Amino acid sequence: MNLEYFIAKRLIRGKEHKISISAPIIKIAIAAISISVFMMLIAIATGVGLKHKIREKVAAFNGHIQIYNYDNNNSDVSLVPVSKEQDFYPNFTIVDGIVHVQAVATKGGIIRTEETFEGFIAKGVGSDFNWDIFKEYLVDGVLPDYSGDLNTEVLLSKLMANRLHLKVGDSFSAFFPKEEDPLKPNQRRFKVVAIYDSGFEEIDGMYVFVDIRHIQRMNKWDENQVGNFEVFLNGFDDLEQKNREIYGKILSNLDTQTITNKYYKIFEWIGLFDFNIALIIGIMIIVGGINMITALLVLILERTQMIGILKALGTGNWSIRKIFLYNAAYLIAVGLFWGNLLGLGFIWLQGKYRFLKFPNPQEYYMEYIPVHIDVVTVVLLNLGVLILCLLMLLVPSYIITRISPVKAIKFE
Repeated sequence: MNLEYFIAKRLIRGKEHKISISAPIIKIAIAAISISVFMMLIAIATGVGLKHKIREKVAAFNGHIQIYNYDNNNSDVSLVPVSKEQDFYPNFTIVDGIVHVQAVATKGGIIRTEETFEGFIAKGVGSDFNWDIFKEYLVDGVLPDYSGDLNTEVLLSKLMANRLHLKVGDSFSAFFPKEEDPLKPNQRRFKVVAIYDSGFEEIDGMYVFVDIRHIQRMNKWDENQVGNFEVFLNGFDDLEQKNREIYGKILSNLDTQTITNKYYKIFEWIGLFDFNIALIIGIMIIVGGINMITALLVLILERTQMIGILKALGTGNWSIRKIFLYNAAYLIAVGLFWGNLLGLGFIWLQGKYRFLKFPNPQEYYMEYIPVHIDVVTVVLLNLGVLILCLLMLLVPSYIITRISPVKAIKFE
């Protein structure tokens, strides 16, 4: 039998424990642990959720890795074509973790309506384009279909539609400059069949999705020539390593670029989320630990006579300290239970109903606060809180070694 655990259990279950002077302080300590765990779970879920959602949105419009001709020099528009006859297209099987490859091309132009005009970049896509990731951002209409004959259907952003006073079913003229004769641009008539809203003003205010064959004809490319390839991975894990592997498998006249390099400012910003999460976790652990230290000291003070009797019976200092540490571990576990119950419940409700909104959606690229958390994170967080709080309690429990048995027995 574990004597220390047995005594600690009797202390916890005893009626004196519930009506003692330490009861209010114990309840405060449990509440502090619960609130701390609640805040840590919310901080992790919202920080990680926002980071994942922003990365998913950027990847939806660019892929995780882009493959293009060296001569394009990272231009926003396609200057030098790349042949579609590549070993990695349409299936990139020589590198693990790649789920999709699609060919695209871009060309700058101007949209003109009867009321206004707007500069834009036409992003040409074909039958290999993955529209599934756009269904979440679709506001109105039906996504265009470029698997058949050349058509004039386009996907327009809500931002540009509002600026140009366009809606689904409307048509507009677009002008694309010619390199050989800038005064006589190419003109195309497009029809809006769908409107999307990603929340990224940098993207929504720039791209209009059109049939890639329009760009191929204006650039005088054949059907096997495209601007670049967009490579989608099964996640952001080891993005740089996958980029190096892909670069080693393509021709020498091609180059690669990750979205973290293309949109480095955005990814530097979301990289700060990890620091903010760590800061909140650190503060909450300190707050919970201080409250537990206070509760432990009160418990020791309240059980001074018991400590003196145990010492008089020959019980060692470490054994007595373990009694109170078991007691404290129980209180921490109760706090963890309620903190997890409230925190995970709140996260589930936010993920399902999205009732918390950003006051300024344009700064965070979305209207609602996204949440994301996994079982491993929850388990590690709980273990970390329990272990760190117990380690913090080792120091105040040392006061037991300074208690004299004779004085403790007489203590009232």
